[in-house]
Amino acid sequence: MLPSNQHGRDRLTRRRLLSVGSNTALGLGLPQLLSAEANGRPPEAVTRADAGQSPRAKSCILFFMEGGPSHIDLWDMKPEAPENVRGPFRPIQTTLPGLHVCEHLPQWSRIMHHMTVIRSVSHTFVDHNASSHYMLTGKYPLRDSQLIRGPSRENAPPFGSVLAKLRPSGQPLPDYVHLPKEFFNCGNFIPGVLAGFLGDAFDPLIAGDPSVPNYEVPGLELRLPGSQFESRRRLLNDIDHGLGLVSDRRALERKDVFYEKAFSLITSPQARRAFNLSDEPESVRQRYGFGVRAADVRGNGLRHLGQCLLLARRLVEAGVRLVSVWAGGQAFDGHRDHFNSLVNGLCPPTDQAFSALVEDLADRGLLDETLVVALGEFGRTPKVGQITSSAGATPDGRDHWPNCYTVFLAGGGVKAGYAFGASDRFGAYPSANPVSPEDIAATIYTALGIGLTSQIHDRLNRPHTICSGEPIRDVFR
Repeated sequence: MLPSNQHGRDRLTRRRLLSVGSNTALGLGLPQLLSAEANGRPPEAVTRADAGQSPRAKSCILFFMEGGPSHIDLWDMKPEAPENVRGPFRPIQTTLPGLHVCEHLPQWSRIMHHMTVIRSVSHTFVDHNASSHYMLTGKYPLRDSQLIRGPSRENAPPFGSVLAKLRPSGQPLPDYVHLPKEFFNCGNFIPGVLAGFLGDAFDPLIAGDPSVPNYEVPGLELRLPGSQFESRRRLLNDIDHGLGLVSDRRALERKDVFYEKAFSLITSPQARRAFNLSDEPESVRQRYGFGVRAADVRGNGLRHLGQCLLLARRLVEAGVRLVSVWAGGQAFDGHRDHFNSLVNGLCPPTDQAFSALVEDLADRGLLDETLVVALGEFGRTPKVGQITSSAGATPDGRDHWPNCYTVFLAGGGVKAGYAFGASDRFGAYPSANPVSPEDIAATIYTALGIGLTSQIHDRLNRPHTICSGEPIRDVFR
């Protein structure tokens, strides 16, 4: 039964028309943009404590090694520790004197002179989803004493959504893109991707897997000839504005912004070029890697990773503010068969793809203006077979360990070839300069020129400060 008031009838009717319009009238596949409405204050009303501060980086590529990569086996090795701590891998020297990484990361070892490594990140949450939210927002992952384990419009927004809110580029391309798809754990879409209380308008464009044959961005296909598309666009606009005469005019005006955003994206040659990996030389695509590996190895050889990171480079080159690329599928979650999974499934594509990204950005002169971040939600237990979560660990596995782990930064004004912090002799706890996820968030925002006392507003217009952490000043040039 329809609501009895006129306003309710108009809103319901408009929703129906928009639903029809998104599927037939326009031939579009971007309902998340066409139905988006801004929540809270508009971007120009956001106050900034550091008005006039120039960003150090124009954009950011965030590589999220979901599942929790083993710091002690990969890049904070302890060769003098007992065997059940150090594991079977040998360390190799990197281009950063005195710093070693795993023998199965030879290409990563050759890019360390471009990077800052932070070896003393620490928190206390062993849950994947809550820890992911913590690392990707810099906000404590509890609400009403409950872990934040899934998306909610009450959640704090991730870095990409905040950038889209505070530093919109004004280009046809979206400001925030997520690759390759939604990833789930324990039945929940892992939090730290969607915009939370900022609303649908600041969700990422989830752009699909560019490693698949005949890749197309979902919804970017223009299914109608240009003239017919424009005609139906005008028709939907006329209908919507007609209904808007007796509806919420302010909401209608906000919706118009997102109509234009969707239309611009679909019709923009710039957007189509940015997403077209076939423009890349075959040698470049091969350098990043196609990652075709046996499906029975954990992470499936990260088949998507190389082309996702290549697409990320193309997108920031074209002006996208932040691209998040996920390993996905809890790839680094090494509860069992841990060392075989690293050697045969995870290290080769990670080593190849991430090193290609950093070298490619440096060769193109893009590294100074692009902040590259590589992190996970936590590390792995110092002792093999040690149990810290309900998932446990077999005698050849390592369980969750948030007490000390490693984060990498490159470009965007951070020092090249620098190590900050240290872990103890077992890689169990920070021994120098411990930092929190809030501090990592503050460092990322500072590199991107976002004032930490800047405020954003939720759907009830309540103010929220961007970040409560302290930036790691030592890592900046």
